[in-house]
Amino acid sequence: MKKPHIIILGCNFAGLTTARYIHAVVKDKADITIIDRKSLLTFVPNIPMQVLANINPAIDLQYNFMSFLERDGSEFIQAEVTTIDPETDTVVYQPNERVGHPVRKINYDYLVVALGNRLAFDKIDGFNENGHSVTDIFLGNRLRNYLHQEYKGGPIAITSDIFHQGKSDKLPEDMPVALTACEGPPVEMAFSLAHWLEKNQKGDTSTIFLSTPAKVIAEDAGETILNQLVPMMDKMGYNYQANTNGIKKVHKGGIEFNDGSTQEAEVAILFPDWEAHGFLKELSFTDDMGFVITDLYMRNPDYQNIFAVGDAASITVPKIGSLGHMEAEVLANTLGKELGIIKGDIKPMEFELLCMGDMGGIKGFYMRTDEWWGGQESHLEMGVTPYALKMGFKQMYYTLGGKIPHWGLAMSEVVADHTFI
Repeated sequence: MKKPHIIILGCNFAGLTTARYIHAVVKDKADITIIDRKSLLTFVPNIPMQVLANINPAIDLQYNFMSFLERDGSEFIQAEVTTIDPETDTVVYQPNERVGHPVRKINYDYLVVALGNRLAFDKIDGFNENGHSVTDIFLGNRLRNYLHQEYKGGPIAITSDIFHQGKSDKLPEDMPVALTACEGPPVEMAFSLAHWLEKNQKGDTSTIFLSTPAKVIAEDAGETILNQLVPMMDKMGYNYQANTNGIKKVHKGGIEFNDGSTQEAEVAILFPDWEAHGFLKELSFTDDMGFVITDLYMRNPDYQNIFAVGDAASITVPKIGSLGHMEAEVLANTLGKELGIIKGDIKPMEFELLCMGDMGGIKGFYMRTDEWWGGQESHLEMGVTPYALKMGFKQMYYTLGGKIPHWGLAMSEVVADHTFI
C-alpha cells in the first residue's frame, strides 16, 4: 500500500523540529518532504550576541541541517512556495537555487505549514535609511558595523511596532490578544547593550530608551514577572515608555510614535509587525490576517489534513520559539495517532512561555510562565545559569539537528527554576 505523503513547508526552527519529531514518531510509515526557500537555518536568537561581540553572525549562526534530514530519509526541496490548493491537496512551488526554474506542483496527504512570518520593515516609514534591527544577518551586520565603527555615544532607542493579530471564530476560545509579536528580544537587547556600552565606556543604562506600543513591555510575561522586571529596570536607570501605539516614522535622529510622542535617537533598533506571507492571506484556512487557523492539536478544523506550527499558526502568540517547539511535539503525536502508530490519548497544546536572554558579562535572564493564559506558574531568574542555558540550547540544537529530546525543555525548567548562580 502506498505510504501517506507528509509535506512540511518551512525548515526554520518550527519546521525542522517538526520534521524530525514526525519522523521519530512515524519512521517508515510515511514519506516526508520539506520545502524551504533556503538550505541553511539562521540561529536568529543569538544574532545580538554576535553583533555586540563584533563577530559576523554568518560565521557560526547559519546551520546546515541537511545531513539530519538525509539520515531520516526525508526529501528536501529548496524552493519558494507560491500557493496551496486545499481542494486538490496540492502545493505550488518554484525551485530557487538558480533563477529560471518553472513552477512545479506536488501533492500531499498531510500538509504542515511552518513558513514563519514576514517581518514588515517595509511598513515602517524611514526604516531603510534610518532603522536598525537584529532579526537577520544583513541587519545584524549593519548594526554591528555602526556600533563598532561609527557610534558617537548618542541615545539608543529600542522599540516594537504594533502587531496585528489574526482573528477567527474558528480559533480556540479565550486566546489572549497581543499588541506586540514578541518582546523578549527588545528586553534582551536593552540588557546586553547596556553592558556593552559600559564595557566600552560609551554610555550606560541611561543611554537606552526602551518603549512598547502595549500597556507594558513584554506583556505576555505575566503580571508576577512584570511586577519584578519593570521596577528593576527603572531602578537600574533605563528610560522606559509604554502605550506608544506603534511607530509612525523613524528619521535621522529619532522616532515619531503614533501616540504623538517622539524619541531622540542616534540609533533606532526596531522590531516590526510580524505578518503572514502574502499568498496565505488569500486562502480559505487562514484567519483575517493570513495565519493558519488550528485547534489545540495544531489541525485546521475545516481541512483535517492541514496543520500549522510556529509563527505561521494563528494560535502562536507571542511569536516565540519555545511555543513552536511545544507545538511540534503535539503535531507529531497527532499525526502518529492519525496513522495508527500511537494508540493512547494524546495531549493538546498547553501554553507556556519559556524565554532565555543574554544580559552581557556572562549573565542572562530566564522567564517561565503560563500566567498570560490563565495559569499560576511564574519564574524569573537572572545570573550565570540562564546564560549557560541559552548557550547550551544552541549547542544542543546544532548537535541533535533540531530534534531536542522531550526532556530538553523540562530539564531547562528544573535547572533554571532551582539553580541560583
